[in-house]
Parts: sequence; structure tokens; C-alpha cells
Amino acid sequence: MNLKQLRYFLAVAEEKQITAAAKRLFIAQPPLSYQLKQLEKELDVRLFIRTSHGIELTDAGQELRVYAEKILNLVDAAKDQVQKMAQGELGTIKIGSASSSVGELPSLKFKELTKYYPDISFDVYEDNTFGVLEKLSNGTIDLGIVRTPFKRYGIDSKTITNEKMMAVTTNEIILKQGAIDLPTLAKQPLIIYRRFEDIFNQSFSHRGLKPFYAVKCDDSRTAILWAKRGLGLALVPEKIATLYAKDNFIPVEHVNWETHLQLVWRKGVISPLVKRIIELF
Repeated sequence: MNLKQLRYFLAVAEEKQITAAAKRLFIAQPPLSYQLKQLEKELDVRLFIRTSHGIELTDAGQELRVYAEKILNLVDAAKDQVQKMAQGELGTIKIGSASSSVGELPSLKFKELTKYYPDISFDVYEDNTFGVLEKLSNGTIDLGIVRTPFKRYGIDSKTITNEKMMAVTTNEIILKQGAIDLPTLAKQPLIIYRRFEDIFNQSFSHRGLKPFYAVKCDDSRTAILWAKRGLGLALVPEKIATLYAKDNFIPVEHVNWETHLQLVWRKGVISPLVKRIIELF
């Protein structure tokens, strides 16, 4: 198995046609087909099946695609870093952004950064917090902006924001209260971002309350959308509520329900460019 074969494999997987993949790779079809057969022979599996709609990946092909993408991303990252070191340049910063970090990227602080590095460019990867942390761990990105809570093994961090939890609702009676406490929340159908469920459960349990979660989801913006449709009251971080819920939210009166956006990076030696960005924040 070699890098050329993996690039050919991904091209066919994405195009779903040998002809289209060969054209994209600027090669003829026979050598492309030969390389794919050699790859299947070495792995001793079928990677593709032909259908009326083109070429589809087998289960084994789907598994290889995951690894091939990671391998080639790492190869590109290694090539990029080696070239920068050889040329004395650090022009591209790879940064991951969690969906709940809206408002922090693009940062006005980056305008200051370009004074020191006028040729800088940004490679932005968008994912949830856990996806950003995984990309940080495997070297795909240099920095990430994520939301607490998360496991901190092998990373350093700096807090960017401190945010209260907000209750989003279209219920005018509740909104007129100006704030809401846990006993009142426990009487409402709640819409929650699944990552905060353990924190919510601990707080309610400590007060002897049993909440009803009408909807659980994996994005605060989704929770707000369901709340706007009248399915319940959404519990989301302050910045998300400010950006997406307009005037339809009030603070939750509970000191332990606080979340933070944090800038994270791998422990160890960091490049001058990464260090500069950390200092800016």
C-alpha cells in the first residue's frame, strides 16, 4: 500500500466512477484500475462494488476510507510543516471551531496578528467539541475553540468566555419573570443540549427535583429551534441565546450552571505562530 494508491482510492470513492476519477487525477483509466486491483489484492478484500448508479464502497471500503483520509491529512500536514520550517515561514494556522463557539471566529484579534505575519492564512475546521478535540489530538489542527465540559488529557487551555445558562422560550408569562429558578424549570418540558445532561441531572437531583426532558439534541441551535416551535423550554449557553434567540430568553438562577469557551492546544513545544495567537487571546 502506498500514498498514490490511497489518493486514487479516495478519488474513486468520492467520484463514484472510474472515468470521472481518472479525469480528476489526470491519468488514464487502465493504470487507475490496476492500482485499485493491487490495493484490493494486498488487503485481500473487495473495496468496491458496481451498481447501476456507479461504484459504491463495500463495508471494508468504507473502513479504509476513514483511515485513508486521516493518513493523507497527516501527510499533507507533515509536508506543510517541513516546508515551512525549511523556508523559515509559518503562514498557515489550522484552527478548529466548535459549533457553540460562534461569535469568537473570525476574531478581531486576528487583524492584530497580521501585523506580525502579513502572509498568514487560516485553515478552519468546524465540528462539535469532541470532534475538535480529536482533530487536535491527531495533529490535524494546531488550535481549537471548544466549550466546557470536556476531558483535558494532553492539552493546555485558556478561558475565552464565562457564560451563564439561559432559558429560551416563547412563553410570554415566563419571559416576564426576568429569570427562572430550578423548581420552576422542573415543572416545564425541557429541551437540552445532550452534553449538559449530567450537569443538569446533578443539580436537579441535589434539590430533590425530577425534570422532564421533552427533547434531547446535539446542538444548542437545534434546541433553540425546537423551543421556538413551542415544544418546550431550551437550556443553552448565554452567547448562543444572544445570537439565535433574540429577546426570547431569560437567565437561569443557578450559580453552578456556568459554561466556558476555551482556546485549547496540545501540550509540548508549540510554533511561534501558535504561541502568538494564544497570547492574543
